[in-house]
Amino acid sequence: MNEARRQNGQAAAPRVLIVEDEEALSLLLSYNLEAEGYVAERVARGDEAELRLLEGPPDLVILDWMLPGLSGLEVCRRLRARDATKTLPVIMLTARGEEGERVRGLSIGADDYVVKPFSLPELMARVRALLRRSRPERVAETLAAGDLLLDRATHRVRRAQRDIHLGPTEFRLLEFLMEKPGRVLSRAQLLDGVWGTAAEIDERTVDVHVGRLRKALSRGREADPIRTVRGAGYSFDERFGK
Repeated sequence: MNEARRQNGQAAAPRVLIVEDEEALSLLLSYNLEAEGYVAERVARGDEAELRLLEGPPDLVILDWMLPGLSGLEVCRRLRARDATKTLPVIMLTARGEEGERVRGLSIGADDYVVKPFSLPELMARVRALLRRSRPERVAETLAAGDLLLDRATHRVRRAQRDIHLGPTEFRLLEFLMEKPGRVLSRAQLLDGVWGTAAEIDERTVDVHVGRLRKALSRGREADPIRTVRGAGYSFDERFGK
């Protein structure tokens, strides 16, 4: 798929290496990254990560602190010691919340530090922010479809010649849908992707926010870019504006 994108003049999807020995968390991270359009690879041991990184660096690493084989700290230290990976973005995951441990993780070269348990939407936002700084050509600042434009940097949405004022949840909901045009997303997937798995809200909340988003996006006879798929969920209409 990446090769096809290059041949069509499109940027290849950013590659993210997940180094995490908790299988359930690793799978969850992989699922959410791929839902956002990234290519996710997973390894469970620090020494496996070392070998994988020697083969060819990804665009970003999500690295657990405590790993079998080789600690996350040592993996990060070795990354920073090599020219090929000394600027590779690294987000460290750890259950250690003490300030001293956080400083230690950052001092050996981690770019960001996330303490478990964490919010998945927040982690995805940090991934985008790091990639935007390190590989600006790989992460689009804007999402556009028809006369609708979403600007991630300024958190502004415009349709035709007017500004659309959205709350933070509606903005993230629209962003999440626009990232995957045509893909039907269940209410559970939207809850996980927009609110996070730790959110204690039910699936009817999704319907309320989709209703608010639709009301803000469309006036009069303007086409509704969001499709309701009965019994399945919602999708951003891939034919919108065409």
